[in-house]
Amino acid sequence: MQHRKLGTLEVSLVGLGCNNFGMRIDTAKARTVVDAAIDAGITFFDTADVYGGTKSEEMLGEALQGRRDSVVIATKFASPIGDDPTHSGASARWIKQAVEDSLRRLRTDYIDLYQQHRPDKDVPIDETLTALDELVQAGKVREIGCSNFSVAQIQEAEQTSADKGLAHFVSVQNQLNLLQRAAIDDVVPECERRGIGFLPFFPLASGLLTGKYQRGEAPPQGTRLSMLPAERATRVLSDDNFATVDRLTAYAADHGRSILELAMAWLAAFPAVSSVIAGATSAEQVAANVAAIGWELTAAQRDEVTALAAG
Repeated sequence: MQHRKLGTLEVSLVGLGCNNFGMRIDTAKARTVVDAAIDAGITFFDTADVYGGTKSEEMLGEALQGRRDSVVIATKFASPIGDDPTHSGASARWIKQAVEDSLRRLRTDYIDLYQQHRPDKDVPIDETLTALDELVQAGKVREIGCSNFSVAQIQEAEQTSADKGLAHFVSVQNQLNLLQRAAIDDVVPECERRGIGFLPFFPLASGLLTGKYQRGEAPPQGTRLSMLPAERATRVLSDDNFATVDRLTAYAADHGRSILELAMAWLAAFPAVSSVIAGATSAEQVAANVAAIGWELTAAQRDEVTALAAG
């Protein structure tokens, strides 16, 4: 397994997204998935306090007992937990409580990467960064990151950290895959210029880039898209998306590869990408995701695939 830098951290090129824990799989299956990930060389585990209604952190913490120091744990705060409006956001007050709650659920005394899950328009970024810097100084957090931030928001955060001598975001976790490519036009280049690691989420477009869905057919029972409201699933399973999938599948086949391999390899071909975070509900999915990263695209091939995806 290849590793890349993320601030002072070193992370596996394939990371395990734990958003299925507590939602689609139970504690026993989560343990099986974590075991398979570690056996396959994955060292980077990404979760959030809100995943599975806080169950994801609990399941991950339990599964990692006895091997905490050999892995990198990333979690997030700021998304609403339950119906209590005070249990959300990026205020200093909530960060102080949220981090302690996450540490307890994860059964650890430090978090490797603590990420702001979403921007908070009601809280000045310097308040957020000051609170996060205090966590870094206290040793409760090693590095900090953000998610779903725009270029302007990244720039404001970086300037604030520089002006006030605060810890700065070493990662940006935004959506990026061969069907949703907007980030390569703005956020990815910004991350590359600043030396910030980019962490793409939904790398397989909810499974559409694995070949598991067929045109004109309902999503198989138990898949992510089968659990979405019909209107949202229909948007993903559009004729345009299937046309793109057909083109990409043909390209991959011409190279003796699968569309899953192409989807993962394309992301890994961006220098700013530190780790491709892919969810899994079984040991077999973990193995497939790790195997897929073995295809290394040149920059020219990456750009060729980008153009092909754009149609």
